[in-house]
Amino acid sequence: MVSMQARIETSHRDVVHDAQLNYYGNRLATCSSDRMVKIFEVKSNGQSFPVAELNGHEGPVWQVSWAHPQFENTLATCSHDRRIIVWREINGKWQKVYEYRQHTASVNSVAWAPHAFGMVFACCSTDGSISIVEFKNDVWSPLRIVDAHANGVNAISWAPAKPARSADGKIEYEPMRLVSGGNDHLVKLWKRSDDGSTFEVDTELKQHLDWVRDVAWAPCDLFGYSSIASCGVDRRLVVWKCNDLDKKLWSSQVLHVFDDIIWHVSWSLCATMLAVAGADNKVSLWQERTPNKWTEISSDEDQVLED
Repeated sequence: MVSMQARIETSHRDVVHDAQLNYYGNRLATCSSDRMVKIFEVKSNGQSFPVAELNGHEGPVWQVSWAHPQFENTLATCSHDRRIIVWREINGKWQKVYEYRQHTASVNSVAWAPHAFGMVFACCSTDGSISIVEFKNDVWSPLRIVDAHANGVNAISWAPAKPARSADGKIEYEPMRLVSGGNDHLVKLWKRSDDGSTFEVDTELKQHLDWVRDVAWAPCDLFGYSSIASCGVDRRLVVWKCNDLDKKLWSSQVLHVFDDIIWHVSWSLCATMLAVAGADNKVSLWQERTPNKWTEISSDEDQVLED
């Protein structure tokens, strides 16, 4: 069973949509339909203290994302107001340092790329497009994927950076990849082109029967496989696996069909566990103890699922 160790009173005046800890686990960012973004200091003893309230959005704020600490205390937020705002703590004060305004409908998800690729974030929108925005040489440069999903894109997640040693012995990285989920019932994988000018569809994964609400690429390979989890309005929790990304051979496993819509799914850092949150206000935890054998460890009685 899972026990609660601490409770943080955010004092948001409406529904809280997201809460994310930073890299070190000592700062928590929250966002809400009250249009506010709040930051809290989190102590090891479970105590928390408000640090800042960030005002700038004109609609419900759906998601927050912390950049890697090598980019200092930097946060990206996305909103129904069609904007992405990048915030940074400068001399102890949080300030708005960039706004991205090229979407024509709600921006539903935002995520920073692995820091090995530099300061890059991706976001997606109900307008059906995905944006990848890079900060380089003091300039923010956007790249758009138009018509990424018919009827809207709900979620995005980056693949981990995979090093590959070049012929001259230098450490390089495989091309950037990300995964998206949309209202067309599809999970799509995208790969950056060799010249870096575009992102192209690498694979389309079909298993969901309704809108895909969330996708999460596992932060590392496990048992020799790259893994992606997805969930949606069809109440399905699906895990996709591939042992050779270049061959694009992905297998799927429906771990569970829940009683209500599934909104969010996330991996543990070692990619052995999944946390799943649904419209029933419950969170369940699932663990892969041996390949393709998953156990729900948050229930009174363990439920083992396998291929």
